[in-house]
Amino acid sequence: MTWRADVLTLFPEMFPGPLAHSVAGKALEKGLWALECLDIRDFARDKHRTVDATPAGGGPGMVMRPDVLAAAVDEALAGEPGGRRVVYLSPRGRKFDQDMAREMSLQPGLILLCGRYEGVDQRILDTRGIDEWSIGDYVLSGGEVAALAVLDAIVRLLPGVMGKPDGLTEESFEQGLLEYPHYTKPAVWEGRAIPEVLLSGHHQRIEDWRRAKAEETTKARRPDLWEHYSRAGKD
Repeated sequence: MTWRADVLTLFPEMFPGPLAHSVAGKALEKGLWALECLDIRDFARDKHRTVDATPAGGGPGMVMRPDVLAAAVDEALAGEPGGRRVVYLSPRGRKFDQDMAREMSLQPGLILLCGRYEGVDQRILDTRGIDEWSIGDYVLSGGEVAALAVLDAIVRLLPGVMGKPDGLTEESFEQGLLEYPHYTKPAVWEGRAIPEVLLSGHHQRIEDWRRAKAEETTKARRPDLWEHYSRAGKD
């Protein structure tokens, strides 16, 4: 079965965007995954295609209506055997990470709801059992950029998408560490030489050096990851 993503958005023209290029784009052309976009305005109930209203209790901005969103979500779920998760991209959601990307790559697909304005009516999240994911502690203009990031992270893990799947195991976060530094030709550039060990041809020494550098980088830049990695090693 082809892995499928449905994106519910006010700006369907933003997709596939960057996902039409590089490995994700080639995989899309080959049918290794599928992408469908639903324009939320198509589910509006008036001639002006209104999708938002003022927030209850007052306050700035506008909030996306639950009746319009429910119609869009229900359309995406129509005929769904129950295997795909519905996710709303939100700054208050669970932070999306590599483990989640790997987990989702093993599922049938994903339905992503992209909010705009001040967000969506809480009732649509409650009644449809929609999860909330965040890609970081900052606010975007809408969920579309976050959806593109989430899809890119997942799609590259699908079978057949990456040319050398073994290389995925050495990437950042796959071993609980940030990735080691990379080098290539020329051997000396602006007075800086490639570390000698990488030119030694000694596979074990190279592997040990890369592991040490990954640990060093993680400890310096991401103490949270380092603490988790160290604790896991002790366990």
